[in-house]
Amino acid sequence: MNSSNLKTFLTSNVDMDEQIIREHIENLKKIQVKKGNFLLRQGDVCKHSFFVEEGLLKYYSIDEKGKQHILQFAPEGWFVVDRESAFFNQPSQYFIEALEDSVVTMIDVDMFASLSLHNQSFALFNNKLLHNHIRHLQNRINLLLSATAEERYLDFIRIYPDLLLRVPQTLVASYLGITPESLSRVRKDLATKKHQKQ
Repeated sequence: MNSSNLKTFLTSNVDMDEQIIREHIENLKKIQVKKGNFLLRQGDVCKHSFFVEEGLLKYYSIDEKGKQHILQFAPEGWFVVDRESAFFNQPSQYFIEALEDSVVTMIDVDMFASLSLHNQSFALFNNKLLHNHIRHLQNRINLLLSATAEERYLDFIRIYPDLLLRVPQTLVASYLGITPESLSRVRKDLATKKHQKQ
Protein backbone atom coordinates (compact mmCIF):
# COMPACT_ATOMS: atom_id res chain seq x y z
CA MET A 1 0.00 0.00 0.00
CA ASN A 2 1.30 3.46 -0.87
CA SER A 3 1.27 6.32 1.60
CA SER A 4 1.05 10.10 1.41
CA ASN A 5 1.47 12.73 4.10
CA LEU A 6 -0.59 15.94 4.22
CA LYS A 7 2.32 18.07 5.48
CA THR A 8 4.60 16.77 2.74
CA PHE A 9 1.88 17.30 0.15
CA LEU A 10 1.33 20.92 1.21
CA THR A 11 5.00 21.86 1.59
CA SER A 12 5.78 20.45 -1.85
CA ASN A 13 2.87 22.26 -3.52
CA VAL A 14 2.61 25.58 -1.67
CA ASP A 15 5.24 28.33 -1.41
CA MET A 16 4.62 28.75 2.30
CA ASP A 17 6.65 28.58 5.49
CA GLU A 18 6.73 24.99 6.72
CA GLN A 19 6.27 26.11 10.33
CA ILE A 20 2.96 27.81 9.46
CA ILE A 21 1.74 24.68 7.72
CA ARG A 22 2.79 22.55 10.68
CA GLU A 23 0.95 24.83 13.13
CA HIS A 24 -2.27 24.56 11.15
CA ILE A 25 -2.24 20.81 10.62
CA GLU A 26 -0.67 19.48 13.84
CA ASN A 27 -4.05 19.29 15.59
CA LEU A 28 -5.94 17.75 12.69
CA LYS A 29 -7.51 14.40 13.46
CA LYS A 30 -6.05 11.39 11.66
CA ILE A 31 -8.27 8.33 11.70
CA GLN A 32 -8.08 4.72 10.59
CA VAL A 33 -11.05 3.59 8.53
CA LYS A 34 -11.70 -0.10 8.00
CA LYS A 35 -12.69 -1.38 4.57
CA GLY A 36 -16.46 -0.99 4.16
CA ASN A 37 -16.81 1.73 6.80
CA PHE A 38 -18.18 5.18 6.00
CA LEU A 39 -16.84 8.70 6.43
CA LEU A 40 -20.08 10.16 5.08
CA ARG A 41 -23.57 8.77 4.62
CA GLN A 42 -26.46 10.10 2.58
CA GLY A 43 -28.48 12.49 4.76
CA ASP A 44 -25.52 13.54 6.93
CA VAL A 45 -23.98 17.00 6.69
CA CYS A 46 -20.37 16.82 5.52
CA LYS A 47 -18.19 18.62 8.07
CA HIS A 48 -14.73 17.81 6.71
CA SER A 49 -12.57 17.43 3.68
CA PHE A 50 -10.73 14.12 3.77
CA PHE A 51 -7.10 13.68 2.71
CA VAL A 52 -6.12 10.07 2.05
CA GLU A 53 -2.79 9.22 3.66
CA GLU A 54 -3.10 5.48 3.01
CA GLY A 55 -5.74 3.36 1.33
CA LEU A 56 -8.60 4.11 -1.03
CA LEU A 57 -12.03 5.74 -0.75
CA LYS A 58 -15.00 5.96 -3.09
CA TYR A 59 -17.48 8.85 -3.34
CA TYR A 60 -20.85 7.81 -4.75
CA SER A 61 -24.63 8.04 -4.75
CA ILE A 62 -27.33 5.36 -4.84
CA ASP A 63 -30.41 5.98 -6.97
CA GLU A 64 -34.01 4.98 -6.21
CA LYS A 65 -33.49 1.60 -7.91
CA GLY A 66 -30.50 0.84 -5.69
CA LYS A 67 -27.92 1.40 -8.43
CA GLN A 68 -24.57 2.83 -7.39
CA HIS A 69 -23.10 5.80 -9.27
CA ILE A 70 -19.44 6.50 -8.48
CA LEU A 71 -18.31 10.11 -8.89
CA GLN A 72 -14.76 9.72 -7.64
CA PHE A 73 -12.16 7.35 -6.33
CA ALA A 74 -9.71 8.83 -3.83
CA PRO A 75 -6.38 6.98 -3.51
CA GLU A 76 -3.33 8.18 -1.57
CA GLY A 77 -2.65 11.90 -1.93
CA TRP A 78 -6.20 12.78 -3.00
CA PHE A 79 -8.79 14.94 -1.28
CA VAL A 80 -12.47 14.06 -1.24
CA VAL A 81 -15.37 16.16 0.07
CA ASP A 82 -19.03 16.74 -0.67
CA ARG A 83 -18.63 20.44 -1.42
CA GLU A 84 -22.34 21.18 -1.65
CA SER A 85 -23.04 19.67 1.75
CA ALA A 86 -19.94 21.12 3.42
CA PHE A 87 -20.17 24.68 2.14
CA PHE A 88 -23.95 25.08 2.13
CA ASN A 89 -24.53 23.05 5.30
CA GLN A 90 -27.01 20.77 3.55
CA PRO A 91 -27.70 17.04 3.99
CA SER A 92 -25.52 15.09 1.61
CA GLN A 93 -26.83 13.10 -1.33
CA TYR A 94 -23.66 11.00 -1.29
CA PHE A 95 -21.63 8.39 0.53
CA ILE A 96 -17.88 8.30 1.16
CA GLU A 97 -16.76 4.74 1.91
CA ALA A 98 -13.42 3.00 2.40
CA LEU A 99 -12.60 0.47 -0.33
CA GLU A 100 -9.49 -0.58 1.58
CA ASP A 101 -8.31 -0.20 5.16
CA SER A 102 -7.34 3.47 5.07
CA VAL A 103 -5.71 6.27 7.05
CA VAL A 104 -7.42 9.61 6.54
CA THR A 105 -6.74 13.13 7.79
CA MET A 106 -9.92 15.06 8.57
CA ILE A 107 -9.69 18.73 7.60
CA ASP A 108 -12.19 21.22 8.99
CA VAL A 109 -13.94 23.00 6.17
CA ASP A 110 -12.92 26.38 7.62
CA MET A 111 -9.19 25.58 7.85
CA PHE A 112 -8.40 26.09 4.17
CA ALA A 113 -10.42 29.32 4.17
CA SER A 114 -8.50 30.57 7.21
CA LEU A 115 -5.13 29.72 5.66
CA SER A 116 -6.19 31.41 2.41
CA LEU A 117 -7.02 34.64 4.25
CA HIS A 118 -3.59 34.79 5.85
CA ASN A 119 -1.38 33.58 3.02
CA GLN A 120 -1.58 34.57 -0.63
CA SER A 121 0.35 31.50 -1.81
CA PHE A 122 -2.06 29.19 -0.05
CA ALA A 123 -5.03 31.13 -1.43
CA LEU A 124 -3.70 30.57 -4.95
CA PHE A 125 -3.10 26.89 -4.22
CA ASN A 126 -6.59 26.43 -2.75
CA ASN A 127 -8.12 28.22 -5.73
CA LYS A 128 -6.18 25.92 -8.08
CA LEU A 129 -7.46 22.86 -6.19
CA LEU A 130 -11.04 24.07 -6.55
CA HIS A 131 -10.71 24.84 -10.25
CA ASN A 132 -8.98 21.52 -10.89
CA HIS A 133 -11.93 19.80 -9.22
CA ILE A 134 -14.37 21.74 -11.41
CA ARG A 135 -12.34 20.90 -14.51
CA HIS A 136 -12.37 17.22 -13.58
CA LEU A 137 -16.16 17.24 -13.09
CA GLN A 138 -16.75 19.07 -16.37
CA ASN A 139 -14.61 16.52 -18.18
CA ARG A 140 -16.52 13.68 -16.49
CA ILE A 141 -19.85 15.15 -17.60
CA ASN A 142 -18.63 15.61 -21.16
CA LEU A 143 -17.30 12.05 -21.34
CA LEU A 144 -20.51 10.57 -19.96
CA LEU A 145 -22.58 12.55 -22.48
CA SER A 146 -20.53 12.13 -25.61
CA ALA A 147 -17.59 9.73 -25.35
CA THR A 148 -17.49 6.06 -26.29
CA ALA A 149 -17.00 3.42 -23.61
CA GLU A 150 -13.43 2.94 -24.82
CA GLU A 151 -12.67 6.66 -24.54
CA ARG A 152 -14.09 6.74 -21.01
CA TYR A 153 -11.99 3.73 -20.04
CA LEU A 154 -8.80 5.25 -21.43
CA ASP A 155 -9.52 8.45 -19.51
CA PHE A 156 -10.01 6.41 -16.33
CA ILE A 157 -6.56 4.84 -16.84
CA ARG A 158 -5.07 8.30 -17.37
CA ILE A 159 -6.55 9.67 -14.14
CA TYR A 160 -6.15 6.53 -12.03
CA PRO A 161 -3.18 4.64 -13.54
CA ASP A 162 -2.68 2.42 -10.49
CA LEU A 163 -6.25 1.51 -9.57
CA LEU A 164 -7.15 -1.29 -11.99
CA LEU A 165 -5.61 -3.89 -9.68
CA ARG A 166 -7.23 -2.36 -6.59
CA VAL A 167 -10.80 -1.74 -7.75
CA PRO A 168 -13.30 -4.47 -8.76
CA GLN A 169 -14.38 -4.33 -12.40
CA THR A 170 -18.00 -3.72 -11.34
CA LEU A 171 -16.97 -0.47 -9.63
CA VAL A 172 -14.87 0.67 -12.59
CA ALA A 173 -17.93 0.07 -14.79
CA SER A 174 -20.08 2.10 -12.37
CA TYR A 175 -17.61 4.99 -12.56
CA LEU A 176 -17.64 4.81 -16.37
CA GLY A 177 -21.44 4.64 -16.57
CA ILE A 178 -21.41 1.32 -18.44
CA THR A 179 -22.23 -2.30 -17.62
CA PRO A 180 -19.51 -4.72 -16.47
CA GLU A 181 -20.14 -6.68 -19.69
CA SER A 182 -19.43 -3.57 -21.78
CA LEU A 183 -16.25 -2.97 -19.81
CA SER A 184 -15.11 -6.52 -20.48
CA ARG A 185 -15.66 -5.99 -24.21
CA VAL A 186 -13.72 -2.71 -24.14
CA ARG A 187 -10.78 -4.32 -22.38
CA LYS A 188 -10.83 -7.28 -24.77
CA ASP A 189 -10.94 -4.97 -27.82
CA LEU A 190 -8.02 -2.88 -26.51
CA ALA A 191 -5.98 -6.00 -25.81
CA THR A 192 -6.68 -7.21 -29.36
CA LYS A 193 -5.62 -3.86 -30.84
CA LYS A 194 -2.44 -3.88 -28.78
CA HIS A 195 -1.64 -7.43 -29.90
CA GLN A 196 -2.20 -6.54 -33.56
CA LYS A 197 0.25 -3.63 -33.33
CA GLN A 198 3.03 -5.88 -32.04
